[in-house]
Amino acid sequence: MDDTIKSARVRAQALSTEIHEFCKNEMPAGLLDRSRRHQVLSKEDYLCWMRLLQEKNWGTAHWPIEYGGQDWSPLERFIFEDQFARLGCPWVIPFGVKYVGPVIYKYGSREQKARFLPRIVNNEDFWAQGYSEPGAGSDLAGLRTTAVRDGDYYVVNGQKVWTTYAQWADWLFCLVRTGDSQTKAQNSISFLLIDMKSEGVTVKPIGTMDGYHHVNEVWLENVRVPVENLVGVAGQGWTYAKFLLKNERTAGATVGMVRHALDRLKLAAAERGELESPLTRNRIGQFELRFMALEQVAYQSVEAMMDGTENGGEASLIKIRSSELYQHVAEATVEALGIEGLPFDIEALHKGTEPPIGPNDAAGVLKDHFYNRAATIFGGASEIQRNIIAKAVLGL
Repeated sequence: MDDTIKSARVRAQALSTEIHEFCKNEMPAGLLDRSRRHQVLSKEDYLCWMRLLQEKNWGTAHWPIEYGGQDWSPLERFIFEDQFARLGCPWVIPFGVKYVGPVIYKYGSREQKARFLPRIVNNEDFWAQGYSEPGAGSDLAGLRTTAVRDGDYYVVNGQKVWTTYAQWADWLFCLVRTGDSQTKAQNSISFLLIDMKSEGVTVKPIGTMDGYHHVNEVWLENVRVPVENLVGVAGQGWTYAKFLLKNERTAGATVGMVRHALDRLKLAAAERGELESPLTRNRIGQFELRFMALEQVAYQSVEAMMDGTENGGEASLIKIRSSELYQHVAEATVEALGIEGLPFDIEALHKGTEPPIGPNDAAGVLKDHFYNRAATIFGGASEIQRNIIAKAVLGL
């Protein structure tokens, strides 16, 4: 085995141990409890969580050392996301530390790096992602939001959709069309940083099945954005977008979420004496086998990234299998709750003022089940992921 991979494995194992100790001894009990019960978390909860991670120098540890990171290997990045998800900790909000931060330090100007990177490291700015549009979600190259140069500004008009937590955001990193209609679609896209306080920015909530405000429409009407907020070169935004999407599709969090959901299913079955049922045991056994296969492929994918043998289809395969398995396990958990899984009191879930019906995480289990019906759509629909695999692996 390559010495680099051996060394990374040793560091990853040490990091896993640190994470477990952190959750046991340092994580605020209230925050951890709310997260494990799948309660609604506020912006303040997430900021507290991200600051806790940064105090451990974990939040941006995957960044290069010169920008304040630890230059983690892909395996360490995977373990970081995977273990926290398995332990039921809050989502590591990726928009600043995982998405736009790396784009800025790789492609941004010296001034942009000095302006934005320290504030991302210190969680002083909350970011949102302006990629998807009506009619241009999975087909991202079909976006229609325009940015027209007007002296020292771009004037931006268009609409973004499914923009997660845009209601909290200070900044939006945004794909816009700066070329003419005769230019190849991918060659006319640019990457802009937009201050959410700018005149002409309107955020409208989109309702989801769990009754909570996760995602939004963002309307951009004659928004004036300084040219200095253009990242890299005009017309090269597609290159930067693909770089960002590669970071987005690291698989640790999705694999860990499946493990956490599977553990919760087994607990629900055990609490109701159903583990003795051959049908239940067979169903859970099939989930376990599917998870073992998923986990093995994920580790193989990470090592392929480290030794340069990846073919480009691994992340898509993991996205498909993890999202589908998560949905199936969530369905089974709701069924295992029986009549206690029937009521869903949104008010009680969000405010936590009423005694729970059944297990105190039953409403949270339902909330996650409802919201993650979209897991096979967001982050790249399963149909698009299959096309990627067909092209990258089968050459179709």
